Amino acid sequence: MAMFYVVCFDVTDDRTRYRVAKVLKGYGYRVQKSVFECPRLTEKKLLTLMDRLDRLIDHTTDTVRFYRQCETCLGSFEHLGLGEAPKRESYGAF
Repeated sequence: MAMFYVVCFDVTDDRTRYRVAKVLKGYGYRVQKSVFECPRLTEKKLLTLMDRLDRLIDHTTDTVRFYRQCETCLGSFEHLGLGEAPKRESYGAF
């Protein structure tokens, strides 16, 4: 079953940061400089994404976080300023 993930990262090296963002663009869309929304991630795709990012980052200085979002969580999304709520149909499980 596919799920919706919010992936955020803090990477110190510019070149590595660019590479992390490039990988994430293949799985979702950027909503902030270091935050991506990744809809429809199956467990296999998630594990592949995690493995690819794990190989890129420096584990002594960098971090990548994966937040799984349920349909209810997406329904209660709030934001300020630019941007829009994730579309319910982009939630992979329904």
